[in-house]
Amino acid sequence: MNIIIIEDEKPSARRLQRMLKAVNLNANTMLHSVEESIEWFKNNVHPDLIFLDIQLSDGLSFEIFEAVEIKSAVIFTTAYDEYALQAFKLNSIDYLLKPIDEDDLTTAVNKYKGRTPQKQSVTLDFNDIKNLLVNPLEREYKKRFSVKVGQHLKLINIEDIECIYSENKGTYAFTSEGRNYLLDATLDQLEDELEPDVFFRISRKFYININAIKDIVSYTNSRLEIKLNRFNEQQIIVARERVKDFKNWLE
Repeated sequence: MNIIIIEDEKPSARRLQRMLKAVNLNANTMLHSVEESIEWFKNNVHPDLIFLDIQLSDGLSFEIFEAVEIKSAVIFTTAYDEYALQAFKLNSIDYLLKPIDEDDLTTAVNKYKGRTPQKQSVTLDFNDIKNLLVNPLEREYKKRFSVKVGQHLKLINIEDIECIYSENKGTYAFTSEGRNYLLDATLDQLEDELEPDVFFRISRKFYININAIKDIVSYTNSRLEIKLNRFNEQQIIVARERVKDFKNWLE
């Protein structure tokens, strides 16, 4: 199988390359910009499968499709949520939310392998997609959670939550009162429900509230450690693949 990776963050590209190798797939070509990708596709045989980041250093990767007719299957690697991805249709096999999980990668690859072997042109309305990503549609985000406390239901306002995290197969909200509450949802299920300007998923395990950040400290392997106002039960580390997006989110 001929595979290429298009990703502007070289450490992320190399990590994905290693993850593919672990499932016996080789991606020997890695491209890092729209311009470089267009030039490559004009002068090389197109691959069977592309792992494609939506946001590249010099623009949205959809610009590649405007310049070159690509018949490869596509698996997106992206920080955009499912809501945004559902807004367009193209010859995509799957998408992977960053930071990429090994099991999710395996599932996406198996989905590609199990499809009917046929190639079709990628079709999309680039302007509609660009408008959506630059100016997201107005949405209603979650304002509160109802949680069970003994025989009672308690309402927790979203602004009172410092972080939401997973532990021992449970999902917990830690509040500014210094208490943990078990939620009836997974972090993945909350992806579309939390206001993205307020909550950021720094890893597979944690969402943090920007208003609860007390300090940000450099950590090993180019990562960051987050100190919240009250939460001190465990370290909160920004995954290396999320550091750039996290810094952008802070601004």
